[in-house]
Amino acid sequence: MREIIAAIDIGGETIKLVVAEILGERLNILCALSEESRGVKKGAICEPDETGYALKKLLKKAEEMLGTKISKALVTVNEDSADFKVGEGSITITSDDKEISVGDITRVLKQSVGDNIHKGNDLVTVVPISFKVDGNKVGNPKEMKGSKLSVKSVIVSVPKREIYTTAKCLEKVGIEVVDVIVPSIGTYWAHKNVSTDTETGIVIDLGYDTTKISVFNKGIIVNNLVIGVGGKNVDNDISFIYKVTKEQAVELKKKLALANKKNARESEKTTLVNTLGQKITINQKEITEVVMSRLREILNMAKNEINYLTKKEISYIIISGGLSETRDFPLEVESVFGTKANAGKIMVVGARSNEYATAIGMIKFFDYKLKLRDRDFSTFTQDEIDIICGGGEKRINLGDSVLGKVFGIFFDN
Repeated sequence: MREIIAAIDIGGETIKLVVAEILGERLNILCALSEESRGVKKGAICEPDETGYALKKLLKKAEEMLGTKISKALVTVNEDSADFKVGEGSITITSDDKEISVGDITRVLKQSVGDNIHKGNDLVTVVPISFKVDGNKVGNPKEMKGSKLSVKSVIVSVPKREIYTTAKCLEKVGIEVVDVIVPSIGTYWAHKNVSTDTETGIVIDLGYDTTKISVFNKGIIVNNLVIGVGGKNVDNDISFIYKVTKEQAVELKKKLALANKKNARESEKTTLVNTLGQKITINQKEITEVVMSRLREILNMAKNEINYLTKKEISYIIISGGLSETRDFPLEVESVFGTKANAGKIMVVGARSNEYATAIGMIKFFDYKLKLRDRDFSTFTQDEIDIICGGGEKRINLGDSVLGKVFGIFFDN
């Protein structure tokens, strides 16, 4: 069966949906859509009915594009209170030929979780840092031979209420949650490369009402911090200074403002009527100064927090998120961080925007977990895949969405 995965990233400004087919090491984007978010504050669902309304609109648009309904998906969960712990596990290989199976890998990963989850939290993911076979460090131990398999892993957990609020909200709109992922892991996987997998670095995700700063050591998330500022603050500044609506502020930010004043021009301008009924003219240079001032403040806040998150030498800084799509953003990044930092770029055809970075990375990370456990999976049935890829006749079948236990696909629960 072709591997097609749907991922939903629930953000404060928009909810993003990406459906992609995995073709070896690359993604074929079948659908990349967003819908204005409702009932979400700082990444957490606070009004499930409102969020459900936005999800229904988004899923309807996807159904019209794909020709079939989405009934299963990966989903992000609020990571404000995420907890990261290092766990270790060790098992004896009991097969007669001493060949390590996928079941053995799953068993040792489960053992590494142990009691590393706070009371009131639930497991989000367990990521192997390293495996050892008979005391010798190896990559993927599958089909290797030995008497003892051990692992060191990072266990990521979040409060149960976050997982179940999200899962129940998705269930009500007909979506079974296949896996939950913290956004920072998705963002990293969207931008990672060979060098980031061997070094220690920082991923900064500039969201709408929060900025997430995460430390990755050799591709493994080890610490994070969420600060309560983001693109919303930029919009509010524009709205307050020019007395314009939120919608007008967003439009001005996207179409007129730059992230850095180097290339801003007074001759670039627009005229509009503000909320006071006044006809005003705004030029690019002056609005860029407004945007740059707030953006620089956010970037400097993130920069200052890095020293508290890790004492290791930082080899790279990747900055992503919706706010990073502001024009000339790389110039502002360099002015604050120097050449060590880069604005992330999504090069996937069909979703060339950092707005979709987290959802794209979620699909890549999920595929990695599937391969580690030698599993095949698709969020669509074969009939649905035929419709999506072959233009078959549209099926109408709501079915009964059941809240699946997170990680059931991996741990056979």
